[in-house]
This record gives sequence, C-alpha cells and structure tokens, in this order.
Amino acid sequence: MTKRDVVSAALDGEKVPYTPWHVGFTFEAWKKLEHYFGGDISAELENHFHSWPVYPGKKAEGKDLCTDFFGVAWDCSEDKDIGVVSGCLLPEPDVNAYTFPSIDIVKRYHEETLKQKPCSSEKELYRIFALGFSLFERAWTMRGMENLLMDFIINPQFARALLRRITDYNIAALANVIDEDFEAVQFGDDWGQQHGLIMGPDIWHEFIAPELKRIYGFVKGHGKRVIIHSCGDVQELFDDLIELGLDCFNPFQPEVMDVHALHGKYRGKLSFWGGLSTQQTLPYGSVEDVEKETGSLLKMGLSGNYIFSPAHAVGGDVPLENMLAFINAVKSQPGFAR
Repeated sequence: MTKRDVVSAALDGEKVPYTPWHVGFTFEAWKKLEHYFGGDISAELENHFHSWPVYPGKKAEGKDLCTDFFGVAWDCSEDKDIGVVSGCLLPEPDVNAYTFPSIDIVKRYHEETLKQKPCSSEKELYRIFALGFSLFERAWTMRGMENLLMDFIINPQFARALLRRITDYNIAALANVIDEDFEAVQFGDDWGQQHGLIMGPDIWHEFIAPELKRIYGFVKGHGKRVIIHSCGDVQELFDDLIELGLDCFNPFQPEVMDVHALHGKYRGKLSFWGGLSTQQTLPYGSVEDVEKETGSLLKMGLSGNYIFSPAHAVGGDVPLENMLAFINAVKSQPGFAR
C-alpha cells in the first residue's frame, strides 16, 4: 500500500497496517530540526500528505510586515508563522466597500501551481488543496474580530452578506481545481476557545452553518473529502458537521476534549487528525511522556478513522528530544515500510 492508500483506508474507517501521520512545525521548531539533521527535514518526516494552497501566499511589504492575497496586512514581528492583523479593511459594515481580487488571478495561480507536477514519491502521498482562513476567519480579518462579533447582533444582514460573498468567492476559486487529481479540500476556520465557541452555538448555526453547507456540498458533490482545521473546544458541533458532510476533523486537542472517547464514539462516522498534546506533553513532558502518549494514539489509530499528529504545529518551546521522540515512534511502527 502507498501512503495515499493507507490514508484513504484510515479515512474510510478501515483497519490499517500502521497509523498514518502528517505533522507540522512552526518556524522556530523547523529550524531546530534542520540544525539537527543538517538540512531540509522533509525526507526525515515521512509525512503522508501533499498539499497545495488555494490562494497565493503573503507578500512582504517591509520588515516584519506582509499582506495576504485579500489585502489584509499582517504584523509578523513576534509571530513569524501567521502574524497579527494590522489595520481594518472594512471599518464600516458595508459589504460593497470591498472588492474581492479577480478570480482570474486565482485561476492563473492554479494553472502555474498544477504545472509543477509532484515528483514520483509525492505521487504516492494523499493529495489535498488547503483553504485557510476560509469563512469566519476571513471575515474577521477583514472586519476586525470585535466588529464582526458585534455585527452578528446589531448588523446581521451585513454579517450574512459578507459570509455569503466569501463563500461565493471560495467556491469560484475551488471550481478551477475541483476536477484535478486530489482527494480532499482542507478548510481552516477556528471557531473554538479553550472552553466552547467564540461566537456561541446559536450564532454559529445561524450564520456559519448555512455557508458550510454550500461549500461542503460543492466539494462533496465532486467526489472529494472535506477536512476542517478548527482550534479549540468545538466538539458540540461534531454531529452538525457530520450532517454537513465533514469527513475529518483537525487538530483534535486533548487539552479540551477526550480524544480516545470521541474516537470511539464517532468511529465509522468521522475521522480525526491530531491528538498529541502541544500545550502540555510536548513542551513540558519527558521523552517517556511523549513516547507513551504517542504510542497510545498510534495503537488507537490501527482501527481506522485516525491520522496521527501533534494537536497543532509544534512550537519552538518544544525540546528537540521530544520532537525526535514522536518522529522516531511513528517511523518505527511495525507495519510501516520505508
């Protein structure tokens, strides 16, 4: 079986010869590993996904300042990976005050991206198109978090129109690639806090769910799987997300949910990707703690519906030996053959 086959079997809920994995690292953590291995670490990780972004990345505007494809300015002076939104594209609740980038730019970007055919080893990986900041996050980066949360209450027509336009644009962008040879679309849209939803369940169901239904339906209608990355405690939404068409949930944070209990509860209905503690075990635990937690998750994954990973991109505060502990553990699984 190729890595692509193993991931597909896992997401289908089948028993697998080993638990597949795909792990990510922040800038600082990646540099630690590069220094240790003496160069690019991609081959050392043996990851199982090959991912393309739906939209072009950020453009540097000056020291520690970048602008994303939608025109949002980001200050990356402290957070080198994502940054902090600087300014406000929509200071007033007027959806007509913003013009989305030409969809032709996205089409040309996809054409250029897809010309770069993966090498032979990448062809054996599970292929994904990634759409980060896909709905709620895109809206608040344009409008401002506080403004958008107030809009849900005092400017509901504007909030609804903004989310609908974002979804329309995302569907138009995905239409350029939806028939290509890949398996899934991964959406990024953080809805959770350490306890519960940022906007609360009623607002999520009224404003967010209808747009998810449209775009998940578009992806599923073309025979592709749907993956969501949504940080925080959002487990109260799992049943709704399954009904909307979700196939796999990430990052599966053990600090805010019982990963083993939820895997058992939803086995056959929803897959999970993540699970290794990035808030406690990886930064503060011993190598033995990391090995024990990793081993438990890998054993759980053999029954299917699970992709191993730390619960989020591994941070620079994680000791090198703890990173190596879970990397070596996944590559040492008996059923995995290099």
